[in-house]
Amino acid sequence: MFSTAPWFRQPLKEAFRHISAAGFEAVEVMVTQDPHTQEPHLLAELAEEFGLAVEAIHAPFLLVTRGVWGSEPVGKIYRAVHLAEEVGASLVVVHPPYRWQMRYRRWIESSLAEFSARTGVTVAVENMFPVKLSAERGLTFHAGQDLDELESVPFLVLDTSHAAVAGHDVRQFYGRFRDKLQHVHLSQNAGRGWDSHLPVYQEGVLPLSGFLEDLAADAFAGAVSIELDLRPYLRDPEALHEVLVRNKDFCEASFTPPAPQRAPRRARARTRQA
Repeated sequence: MFSTAPWFRQPLKEAFRHISAAGFEAVEVMVTQDPHTQEPHLLAELAEEFGLAVEAIHAPFLLVTRGVWGSEPVGKIYRAVHLAEEVGASLVVVHPPYRWQMRYRRWIESSLAEFSARTGVTVAVENMFPVKLSAERGLTFHAGQDLDELESVPFLVLDTSHAAVAGHDVRQFYGRFRDKLQHVHLSQNAGRGWDSHLPVYQEGVLPLSGFLEDLAADAFAGAVSIELDLRPYLRDPEALHEVLVRNKDFCEASFTPPAPQRAPRRARARTRQA
């Protein structure tokens, strides 16, 4: 699937048009100021128009969407889950608490799993990264982002570019948290200490082919959502289309589950007539 995040300043219809034209069949919708990302009937109509399935909702946790659905994080989650229920999505992606959001942090640790089970929509927390203030120092705004601390989060979303900035090996991350991992935000990272979200086929520091092969070999039950920074391409429709298609082709080539093993055929027993 493809994330609508790169079009967060544009109408959702524009995102759906490009994603559908590139051959994708499913989307992760980031909730923005656009009513089509917030209202179930508008979102469902748009998805039907472009033949896309909405499989995940990204709740409005970005700084640019901090005023959408209020400022209280659990309230945002309730709204996002209702939207997901109405459009048939099984997952809501949220950001981890900031260090000063103690109430939200306690809710994740004590109530998130039960809430997900009760609603039937899994709420999963995305990994973040420290903000680099200089070459020697980084400031972590989000709580619970050390790998040991992530053990207390019931359900996780792995953003590969975020992992690169934080210095995590994505294949080791998957090996450690595979039982908690529900969803992947896939992109390449340039390895320069910032969250680049490059196309997956570009050169970078992440072993994406091997990572996707790990998921395929495990028959990963979650979804992989390509989430890119498309600003260099948004003004050039032909270049944008090419980038989307190349990302789709790369993932399909690497994320191919192994063929089921057939049981050996038994030779038919012959019986002699007396």
